[in-house]
Amino acid sequence: MQRFSLLDLSPIPEGQTAASALSSTVELAQAAEAAGYYRYWLAEHHNMPGIASAATAVVIGHVAGATSTIRVGAGGIMLPNHAPLMVAEAFGTLATLYPDRIDLGLGRAPGTDGETMRALRRYMAPEDSFPQDVHELLGYLSDKPTGSVRAVPGQGTHVPVYILGSSLYGAQLAAHMGLPYAFASHFAPAMLEQALAVYRHAFKPSAYLDKPYAIVAAGVCAADTDEQAAFLRTSQMLGFARLRTGQPGKLPLPVDDIRAEIPPQIFASVEEALSCSAMGSAESVEQQLQAIVEKYQPDELIVTGMIHNHDARVRSFEIAAKTLNKLCH
Repeated sequence: MQRFSLLDLSPIPEGQTAASALSSTVELAQAAEAAGYYRYWLAEHHNMPGIASAATAVVIGHVAGATSTIRVGAGGIMLPNHAPLMVAEAFGTLATLYPDRIDLGLGRAPGTDGETMRALRRYMAPEDSFPQDVHELLGYLSDKPTGSVRAVPGQGTHVPVYILGSSLYGAQLAAHMGLPYAFASHFAPAMLEQALAVYRHAFKPSAYLDKPYAIVAAGVCAADTDEQAAFLRTSQMLGFARLRTGQPGKLPLPVDDIRAEIPPQIFASVEEALSCSAMGSAESVEQQLQAIVEKYQPDELIVTGMIHNHDARVRSFEIAAKTLNKLCH
């Protein structure tokens, strides 16, 4: 493993506001920079009461302005929601303001419901245009766009583009286009091993990359003791269960008995979805992260985690960083 990074959804805990969540995101990014994380990614979600990063490019600019060395980017921008030209202009502007620090991860899913998509003024065509949209976007960021339309700023910025995915589709596309690939195993780990195999086997060297570069995502919840970490993690488990049952909301307070709060069949699905993760004391987290790295051999591990208490969340990522530094070579 070469690097380790952090994915932040800018969660809004119960009892708090979007303003406080965005303030916490800045503080976490600064702590991540100090702890040695390579990049800090934010994700696009819409119509989600518990996530403050809907205007992802705006938050990226805010975080980049409050830090100095860490790379900041999208993990990711859901391309079906946007015209490629506007994405190129937004991230070209960010790259112009913060040279050599901006990343652009692209997702194929809309990341929201049909009604919200209509509110975004984007309409899904019967055919899948994602590969063409990625190609168009790459053209806008290159030195010589193929058509007469230019992204200004954007042209010539060569913002690094990553393909995101949770199935074999993204792995195949990233391999075909010779782009780096990030798998969303922090919430959909079922096809991780197969997707990595497909990506690595089918990869074609390109102007962007001469060999495969795979990022694996993992959840982290670290604390001084295993018991404390298990308690803190109940917020994310409860929030995930509510999302799966059509009741999205702010990040819940932790609970003493998580099994009493979630029906058994939902609890099993939540455990499976969040199974690519490390939880516990520093020693426990080290063992679990090491196992993930040894099994999947990622070029980079990007960790994420929802904890209601901001100080505990910062502390969790600081504990994880000490282990992740050891695992890099």
